[in-house]
Amino acid sequence: MTIDLRSDTVTKPTPAMLDAMYKAKVGDDVYGEDETVNELQQVAANLFGMEEGLFCPSGTMTNQIAIKVYTQPGNELICADNAHVYKYEGGGIASNSGVQAKILQGNRGRITAQQIEEAINNDDIHFPVTKLVCLENTSNRGGGSVYDINDIKLIRKLCEDKKLNLHLDGARIFNVLVEANYSAKEIGEQFHSISICLSKGLGAPIGSVLLGTNKFIQQAKRVRKVFGGGMRQAGFIAAAGLYALKNNVERLKEDHAKAKQIADILKQKSFVKEMMPVETNIVIFKLHDVEKAQQLVEDFKRENILIGKISSDECRMVFHLDIDDRMMKILIETIDRIND
Repeated sequence: MTIDLRSDTVTKPTPAMLDAMYKAKVGDDVYGEDETVNELQQVAANLFGMEEGLFCPSGTMTNQIAIKVYTQPGNELICADNAHVYKYEGGGIASNSGVQAKILQGNRGRITAQQIEEAINNDDIHFPVTKLVCLENTSNRGGGSVYDINDIKLIRKLCEDKKLNLHLDGARIFNVLVEANYSAKEIGEQFHSISICLSKGLGAPIGSVLLGTNKFIQQAKRVRKVFGGGMRQAGFIAAAGLYALKNNVERLKEDHAKAKQIADILKQKSFVKEMMPVETNIVIFKLHDVEKAQQLVEDFKRENILIGKISSDECRMVFHLDIDDRMMKILIETIDRIND
């Protein structure tokens, strides 16, 4: 048995999810004829109070589509310095859209309206035109940090005043919604577009949905086609996403509880120098020894436990629905055995 804590992307479909996939009604989605895809898109849009949705293979694609729809080559977008759209999407901002990023140092991945306002370029021919703001909630490299809704509202008001579009990378937005004091519809009211991921904590094997207005989604369909993201009988994988939305949201709290339990145990180990606050399902901790991270990964691997190294002195564990109580017991025993 392998305990895989590298990411919540490693989950396998449950028997019930596989059954839903097997029974899916499908058609050609490029023609708009796949019933299950259409249902998933509408369910997701309705959930966030948005007009329409677009099913895509990945969250990287949905984010990159949004950026391309909102910008022209030579424009600039604003995001946090550790944002997924900037760090982990293969330079897509530049290669797909010809846009540059102005990155801001956030508080565990969260940036403020004041920071954004100061970063917006003046109307000067020497500067690129600022067109877009991208937020990430939760923030992956921020240790699963959650935005306060009032901070988001201030950013939305600023974007309205400055005529900027506001996009949300909501790869783990459902982890937010089971913890925060705001709803999916409240989030939908603040953003011009949202990317939601189905293949992380929700447990689907593939897929993300891009949400926005009818006009935005029509433009997004064109970009998806250019990116090679048009799929045919995609209902088989969309069915997994539908099942996830209907059955796997509230149980995310279980992942969060496990993450907090392990974080409390790790804090007691002398090799742990610093622990990021654990708000959701991600545990990120810094080690005293700046070269210890790889060694710690190997120590766990010998016990058939996979964790992530994110820098020379930082490790990450991500909890998900495939981590059961028996695995937690083994993980705790292993942490106890690791030499300080």
